Amino acid sequence: MNRRIFSRPASHLRHIRRSLTTHNTVAASSDGTFAADQPHLVNVLLWRYQILDPSSDIVNWWNHVFLVTCLISLFIDPLYFYLPYVGEMACMTTENEASVSITYYRTLADLFYLLHILFKFRTAFVAPSSRVFGRGELVMDARQIAMRYLKSDFIVDFAATLPLPQIVIWYVIPATKSKKSGQADNTLALIVLFQYIPRLFVIFPLNQKIIKTTGFIAKTAWAGAAYNLLLYMLASHVLGASWYLASIGRQLSCWKTECRAEMDAFPPCSLKFLDCDSVGQIERNYWLNATKLVTRCDAKNDDSDFKFGMFAHAFTSEVASSRFSHKYLYCLWWGLRNLSSYGQNLRTSTYIGETVFCIVLCIGGLILFARLIGNMQTYLQSMTVRLEEWRLKKRDTEEWMRHRQLPPELQERVRRFVQYKWFATRGVNEESILLSLPLDLRREIQRHLCLNLVRRVPFFAQMDDQLLDAICERLVSSLSTEGTYVFREGDPVDEMLFVIRGQLESSTTNGGRSGFFNSITLRPGDFCGEELLTWALVPNSSLNLPSSTRTVRTLTEVEAFALRAEDLKFVAIQFKRLHSKKLQHAFRYYSPQWRTWGACFIEAAWRRYKRKRLAKELAVQESLYTDWDGNFTYQQKSDDGLYNGPEEVPLVDIDNNGQHLGATILASKFAANTKRGVVQKVQVADTSSSSLKMPKLFKPDEPDFSLV
Repeated sequence: MNRRIFSRPASHLRHIRRSLTTHNTVAASSDGTFAADQPHLVNVLLWRYQILDPSSDIVNWWNHVFLVTCLISLFIDPLYFYLPYVGEMACMTTENEASVSITYYRTLADLFYLLHILFKFRTAFVAPSSRVFGRGELVMDARQIAMRYLKSDFIVDFAATLPLPQIVIWYVIPATKSKKSGQADNTLALIVLFQYIPRLFVIFPLNQKIIKTTGFIAKTAWAGAAYNLLLYMLASHVLGASWYLASIGRQLSCWKTECRAEMDAFPPCSLKFLDCDSVGQIERNYWLNATKLVTRCDAKNDDSDFKFGMFAHAFTSEVASSRFSHKYLYCLWWGLRNLSSYGQNLRTSTYIGETVFCIVLCIGGLILFARLIGNMQTYLQSMTVRLEEWRLKKRDTEEWMRHRQLPPELQERVRRFVQYKWFATRGVNEESILLSLPLDLRREIQRHLCLNLVRRVPFFAQMDDQLLDAICERLVSSLSTEGTYVFREGDPVDEMLFVIRGQLESSTTNGGRSGFFNSITLRPGDFCGEELLTWALVPNSSLNLPSSTRTVRTLTEVEAFALRAEDLKFVAIQFKRLHSKKLQHAFRYYSPQWRTWGACFIEAAWRRYKRKRLAKELAVQESLYTDWDGNFTYQQKSDDGLYNGPEEVPLVDIDNNGQHLGATILASKFAANTKRGVVQKVQVADTSSSSLKMPKLFKPDEPDFSLV
């Protein structure tokens, strides 16, 4: 079986387990010997041939879990220093209940250290010789991994895993007390401090490994600040525990000194009397009534020859005889106070150990506090770095506008745009982020961000997915404040704008012709700059961009997608499906330019029809005449408003009305003259008054989809 690298969580390995189970089931059915041991055999094979990728999710997850475990263990170890306490009758002992709880949690932490060692034996590493280019080649051989680990970090990890405090607290100290009949001095402190060093050496490389793999310890700035504060609290916790144990040691040292001085007295002093287990014995009671040890080793006694120095506060405040939780919180506060003030408030004696302790405290406090402030400032500033950059940019803009003496209304427009852009983007340059990503990933992101919005544009809704992907990949966001002129009539068009939010006013004067003005409102789903599409679809189009036939101005704050000229040209050349009839009809229907042309064309045709009809009605109404055969001819208006053909009237009727014959002839001549005058007036009016005509609007250039 070949070894494999697993770069996914353990849940993704279940199919391998099932395949191994199936394989072993077949083997067991053939000979019948492995049926009972099949699950155990599967687990052994799965672990034996599993090599973990150091950059995989499961290794990254384990590193974070183990980092938290290391921090907890570093908090647990100094708790052993709080186990000794001073009794009421000049004796000292340890708290058994607290020691049991601390040992239990310490053992659980040791198990995590043991699991970390096993993980390292099964984690691949990058060969140093392959780091010349790229990530490097992973070494998958289990033997090479084990040999490299044994030669590098195994000793430190093994020393950090040993249960030394448990052995000392439950075996070494009881044996020492039975043989020497006294306290074990600082043996426990030395053992814990010895193991604290390798545990620190484990946590710092682990920290660097997580940063190298993921780039950060905490995902948010607040989490990073809390992490650094936790490390500072850890240092204060260790300092307070060390101060408490040193205070207990200082008290015990005074007692032993006085006890040795009274060994020749009566009743003699014995080191057994310093253990609280001897309380109640007759000899100890006699000695306690006669001894001066309690008075001379009392930290509250200023006349005592023994100087407690900075450790006196542990006994004057009765910290050493308090409950476990009380003395822990007090010592933690003591550590925080003196670590932050570099030990300036401490009053020390001439005891060399106390002086060295204060020197280490001062130097360590200075370093740790400076590191805390620096890291906290870095993490907290990262939260407001964009805001600070925007504030500085806004200040520079204000100074520049004042220096150039811009008018107040123009300054206000600049302020509105800067403010609106900040609200929309929060100071993030989206284009630079996308350009730094691979092409396929950038395409997927653009599709996720733009596709649903682009489909809201009816013109885009007619396109297929492949064409939409190509367009989404090249769309860029465009923000405009109220009153911004996006296009001006006659200026070159360098992009098509597809409205997502807001309203715009699109107007035209048809090249400045007098008496002509057309205006429409563009809403979400509309687009402008369609002259660019006509230019892009021409295979041999010139480098000169087309001129805008409309003036486009924002009525509100507008968010839109812009498709630049070079990108539109590329899409038009690469994709041949733009010549579809459905897309042509969609372009004509939703194009404001085509809508304006169609409306003006219909209006001009209607006006021509009305003018011809009016002229015809005037001519017919005045066309009464008499023919040479003696019949009077006229046209009668029908019910539908039109005039029928000529109708003849007999002369008998005219003879009956002979007296009106002269008047009729005169009326006929007057009608003929009136007709000629009306025709001449209409012609003069047509040639002299051009304002009565509908201005001729040229049909917009139709994109030639067939040439694509």
